[in-house]
Amino acid sequence: MKSNQLTRGEQRRVMYVENKNGLINGVAARIGWVEFSKTGRTVYYRGKSLQACTGGGVSGNFFDADTHEEYWISGVKKRGSNVHYAESVSVLIDEDAKEEVARLRA
Repeated sequence: MKSNQLTRGEQRRVMYVENKNGLINGVAARIGWVEFSKTGRTVYYRGKSLQACTGGGVSGNFFDADTHEEYWISGVKKRGSNVHYAESVSVLIDEDAKEEVARLRA
């Protein structure tokens, strides 16, 4: 596993994932466990293969390899304010990630 700012050398990590073009199972953003490819340039979440945007995307840093929708993926902030200040989106924490999120925010 290649260590970078996103992966921190981990194969699996709780992350903030926001679909900039639509919804992820009914909500715009979720916090949940993601897995990384060996290079760390692909993130796997809820059956989606999200690839890093080279040169930066319009509003996201990753895109869905199948639908080309843009996603914003980042670490979970301790203060809980992952949503951009100018946006209003609902965020759902995956059930299996709630304990880890509470630990990160403690």
